[in-house]
Amino acid sequence: MSRDDYLNIFRETGALLEGHFVLTSGRHSPSYFQCAKVLQHPQYLSMFSQKISDHFESLDIDTVISPAVGGIVIGTDVGRVMGKCTIFAERENGKMTLRRGFTIRPGEKVLVVEDVITTGGSVKEVMNVVDAFGGIVMGVAVIVDRSNETVVLHKDQFSLVSMEVLSYEESKIPKELESIPTTKPGSRSLKK
Repeated sequence: MSRDDYLNIFRETGALLEGHFVLTSGRHSPSYFQCAKVLQHPQYLSMFSQKISDHFESLDIDTVISPAVGGIVIGTDVGRVMGKCTIFAERENGKMTLRRGFTIRPGEKVLVVEDVITTGGSVKEVMNVVDAFGGIVMGVAVIVDRSNETVVLHKDQFSLVSMEVLSYEESKIPKELESIPTTKPGSRSLKK
């Protein structure tokens, strides 16, 4: 499938939003990918998960991990397709950690799966959690790479859609975007 095919799916399902968004990274953007809107459709969830699984099928993966909340649905389904254990990391007191009895054994081979990256901050935090437990990050998969492949998190990094989506530091927001009320659709609350 081409990038345009994927974008059409996002548009048709209402997953590609336009307005003034404050991203999880704190940057401002005129567009936002709400992957939960597309992943609620089983045919797209299955298709995306299969494509990610196919890319990593030659690797000996033990576990799939995702950052909460956005990556949980796609990560769990990728684990299902691969027949692998799936877990997620979540924030506790502002720090990404494993909870709910989840653990990673030393030497465990882990695939990190996320829905969208802009700066890759949440994925980096999850990778640090894997490292802290002695696990080995074998690869990183994302549905949408908003950095147009400028954010490289791992030597084996795969995205279904890679494109540059404009985003701005808060001090550099253009006037036309500044005039639109902001929405914070991400899963992590921002501290001002």
